[in-house]
Amino acid sequence: MTNQVKSEIRDGMQIDWDVPIQMDDGIVLRADVYRPIEEGKYPAIMTYGTYAKWLHLEDAYPNQWKAMAENHPDVVAGSTNKYQTWEAVDPEKFVPDGYICVRVDSRGAGRSPGYLQPWSPRETKDYHDCIEWAATQPWCSGKVGLCGISYYAMNQWHVAGLQPPHLTAMCAWEGAADFYRDVTFHGGLYNTWVDSWYENSAKPRQHGLGSNGFKSRINGDWASGPETLSDEELASNSCDFAEEFSSHSMDGEFWRERSANWPKINVPFLSAGNWGGHGLHLRGNAEGFMRAASKEKWLEIHGLEHWTHFYKDYGVNLQKKFFGHFLKGEDTGWKDQPRVQLQVRHVGEKFVQRSESEWPLARTQWTKFFLHPEDHSLRPEPTTATDTLTYEALGNGVTFLTPPLATETEITGPSAAKLFVSSETEDADLFLVLRVFTGDMKEVTFQGALDPHSPIAHGWLRSSHRKLDPELSLPYRPYHSHDEKQPLDPGKVYDLDVEILPTCIVVPAGYRIGLSVRGNDYVYPGGAAQGPQTLGKMAFTGVGPYKHVNRRNRPVSIYGGQVTLHTGADQQAHVLVPIIPPK
Repeated sequence: MTNQVKSEIRDGMQIDWDVPIQMDDGIVLRADVYRPIEEGKYPAIMTYGTYAKWLHLEDAYPNQWKAMAENHPDVVAGSTNKYQTWEAVDPEKFVPDGYICVRVDSRGAGRSPGYLQPWSPRETKDYHDCIEWAATQPWCSGKVGLCGISYYAMNQWHVAGLQPPHLTAMCAWEGAADFYRDVTFHGGLYNTWVDSWYENSAKPRQHGLGSNGFKSRINGDWASGPETLSDEELASNSCDFAEEFSSHSMDGEFWRERSANWPKINVPFLSAGNWGGHGLHLRGNAEGFMRAASKEKWLEIHGLEHWTHFYKDYGVNLQKKFFGHFLKGEDTGWKDQPRVQLQVRHVGEKFVQRSESEWPLARTQWTKFFLHPEDHSLRPEPTTATDTLTYEALGNGVTFLTPPLATETEITGPSAAKLFVSSETEDADLFLVLRVFTGDMKEVTFQGALDPHSPIAHGWLRSSHRKLDPELSLPYRPYHSHDEKQPLDPGKVYDLDVEILPTCIVVPAGYRIGLSVRGNDYVYPGGAAQGPQTLGKMAFTGVGPYKHVNRRNRPVSIYGGQVTLHTGADQQAHVLVPIIPPK
């Protein structure tokens, strides 16, 4: 690949294509730089990742682009949209405001050669060096911000822990942070999304596909070229992602190298989450706000699809307000921005914006609803009778319901369950689902980050992973160490604490709250929806692509049989729910 950089003026911007950035081991990564035509020093907003900087969003994710363009006209307004890419800012909406947009293809992806190994320590080191490279360019003010969704948010958490000197601010929009707990092993259960993502989203953008890959509508060249490598060469330049991740079934150094180092993150940041992002991102956004060492940090949580709000005026204006303050020193009003901005969710996909000061909310009324097996009810009164309830360990389990609510009730925040469980075998997987039903028992679901029929919250726990970290566990957020397996003695009753991820819903009077304890993934009773083509047209059954169906990870001999829930005076099984009184 030639080192000559092509630079041209297009659509009111000076665009430098395939700018070389040499890493410490000699590999040369490639970046596109979108900057104002007028010479000067401007702050940079950077993304770094696998999604190929020359691949247009509509070519990569046609269904998502079509839905945004048709349903949210503000997404496409004010731009030619020629440079829209997946999960990155549109330079036509930032360059005119005095920013430089830098897009870097990560090692082994798009236009950058090398070994494709997403979210590896090598990638994180590369990202650090790219930030420092940008800061010293003649067009940069020395201030570098990071902004992007998902991949481009996840690696922000990682690189921030390396504390690049010129990293000034970052906006992590829907980004997981703990690669073990948030992404790969939910409560110790393997998430098969890891397999499908790499095959359907990373490898089709691998460097070296050349003419076998996508041709860019952005500039007419090959998005993963210019070389066209053989299948053997491509394989030798790519890790076995699923095997690498699935083989590390316990937390440890492998995962710490691929996760946020909260005490080391001290840069100002905006963490933006999605109420429907349980299978991948929401936990990271909440944990980041709660645990990062940064003194200047803000949390925003919204609803709807994973990609929508980032591109809408709502998200763009919030990003500009944040970066204008930290990268440009402008009076954008950010000094008055509430530390927590919530889009409070109501039935019918309605959202009401509300400002808060902390997370979880200080005025939360942490309310226990106790399990009553005799009538499958959830009630605020503890049980007095000793009872049991048995279900198939790989089956649909049992659902407990509150009586119809007497008044409208808001649930906002994380939940947790305390269960007393015995198994016929040496282990048992618990799938907990927090649900809402109308008075006539029709389930209320929502548009999740991906799945259109998402319940309000999920929690998972492999019983042999029940060990808690006493320093990090909180009453409303049990934190499992996942550093050793503790097999069950068949028939013995064990005390289990289960983390249920954050949610937000205003439940109308007359509706019911439900807790399902299952042996498999939640299934929406109304039938499956068609998933996007980019995930192999996977059927979405209520949890999107975030399923736990790998039989190698869940052999029937260990995870089959029957599971029994126990209650009694000394076994007060319950779910702890965050009830929010009005301000």
